[in-house]
Amino acid sequence: MKTKNSRIEALKMLISSNDLGSQEEVLQALQSEGFKLTQATRSRDMKQLKVAKAASMNGKYIYVLPNETMYRRVPSPRTAAEMLQTPGHVSLNISGNMAVVKTRPGYASAIAYNIDNAEIADILGTIAGDDTIFMVVKEGADKDALSAELDKIMRGVM
Repeated sequence: MKTKNSRIEALKMLISSNDLGSQEEVLQALQSEGFKLTQATRSRDMKQLKVAKAASMNGKYIYVLPNETMYRRVPSPRTAAEMLQTPGHVSLNISGNMAVVKTRPGYASAIAYNIDNAEIADILGTIAGDDTIFMVVKEGADKDALSAELDKIMRGVM
């Protein structure tokens, strides 16, 4: 049996990587991922995620997650099950006293929270969006050591 959390994560992945324009399309996409649920459960899940409809680039109305009305679509999306097997972070780049972490959609806030709570002396602060974290790094920080420390933290968020 699949849990509610995995169903919610799958729903987020499906909405952010597919042009789903009806509740029936959402239900079919979830069923193709192995989730058997009722219309009422699907509606509650979508309400919990604050899913809305917005016009896509081609004018078709599709479901979107909050603050993602112009969301970048993945040209050949992987299944939600495949995406759930990968960590939340995508990349880390450090330049001077700034660093940028790219994440999967919806993961930046959780990863930034973990970074902040790790109290890394070389990180002065983070700002998280939906899929990007901006960090201010102390001048003269050892970038290799910082990268290794951040990698350990980011592997723990899935």
